[in-house]
Amino acid sequence: MLFGHKLGHEKPVLTVSWSPDDDQLLTCGEGEVIKRWEANSGRLLHVYERTDFGFISCAWCPVGFILAGTTDQSIILLDLEGAELDCWKDYALRMSEMAITNDGTRILSIYEDSSIAVIDREKKKILRLLPQEGVITSFSLSNDNKVLLVNLLNRGIHFWSLLEGYEGLISRYEGRISTRFIIRSCLGGLEETFIASGSEDSRVRTVIFCNKSELKYLRFSSMRNDATED
Repeated sequence: MLFGHKLGHEKPVLTVSWSPDDDQLLTCGEGEVIKRWEANSGRLLHVYERTDFGFISCAWCPVGFILAGTTDQSIILLDLEGAELDCWKDYALRMSEMAITNDGTRILSIYEDSSIAVIDREKKKILRLLPQEGVITSFSLSNDNKVLLVNLLNRGIHFWSLLEGYEGLISRYEGRISTRFIIRSCLGGLEETFIASGSEDSRVRTVIFCNKSELKYLRFSSMRNDATED
């Protein structure tokens, strides 16, 4: 649901991705199609589909194309009208979780369950791996591409700096429950000054900090909800 509009798929929705200007929304059904919607009206603008495979993830790239992961382990770049710009396979990557940097040069994906791979898009080559302390369920890249939130099974959220020369684990947050399901977290606010995370106890937890470089905690809170959308 969005502003009273039902954005429908035949199968469960795996990924939701806002456009850079927040005017449009991408949704991806499990192993089926990607749909592009007008956010204010809920009007369907385009359906991206293939006959030989389904999609399992999608992400906007600010330079004008869409990143998609497929059921046959392919990474595909599409323009807004659905034309295929590039495609390649990588069987070590988990296609259900991907992100792309603002300049379109780097792709991030889960590598063999417990690492984040940073990939050169043009060379189709893994530049480096960011090893984690457990099984990764999901991750979220900040709008300025400086911070990565990594959600780990049974291990909370890890905050990573992606700044050149300062790359590494900054801090941890252990306040939510994640033992069975894919739990997601995201940065929110005008300057991304807080983190919101779901939890298996049906609560939404928030962490508020001064800035992304220090990630100094000011307040922890939680509120019970069945579903939320920012």
